[in-house]
Amino acid sequence: MAVRERMTIDEFDRFITRDENADHLYELIHGEIVEKMPTLQHGFVAALIGALLNLYLLKHDIGNVYVEGRYRAPNDPYNDRLPDVSFVAYASDKPMVAEGAAPFIPDLAVEIHSPGDSLKAMGEKAQFYLLHGCKMVWLVYPQKRVIEVLTPEDRDILTEIGILDGGDVLPGFHVPVRACFERLAVTFT
Repeated sequence: MAVRERMTIDEFDRFITRDENADHLYELIHGEIVEKMPTLQHGFVAALIGALLNLYLLKHDIGNVYVEGRYRAPNDPYNDRLPDVSFVAYASDKPMVAEGAAPFIPDLAVEIHSPGDSLKAMGEKAQFYLLHGCKMVWLVYPQKRVIEVLTPEDRDILTEIGILDGGDVLPGFHVPVRACFERLAVTFT
């Protein structure tokens, strides 16, 4: 049985810059290429969460929100991640990158569950981010209308009646969980 070698980030960079891959979203997860296949529902929830974060940032200018921003953990040659939504606080060692992956992990990573995602894979994504310096991860489950909030110290599951809090990452950010799924039932029934 042949064992396939893991792809490195250098090989991955060459792969994603090929002409035939220009219109695709790929991640490198532990040396394996994974294509992201977002749905309209997925994009709707990502845009809504991004908008809620940007509204907060209009009053609290502490960083930037990104959709499908590319990140790499320092000294990890096998991972290149694209959280659905992310937040990076202003810092001299975390500049906005115009080309390629940012050489750091965001302060907040938001992953939205798609029908093809397993719960195990969602948990593994959260653990990857937290182990590499992310301060908070939101795992968003649109079908259940639940958000799982993870930090290095804690884990909380919020239902629609709960309040999503930004903690130390986004001080003063408080939004009803139901706002993250606003109009979802009307749009996707």
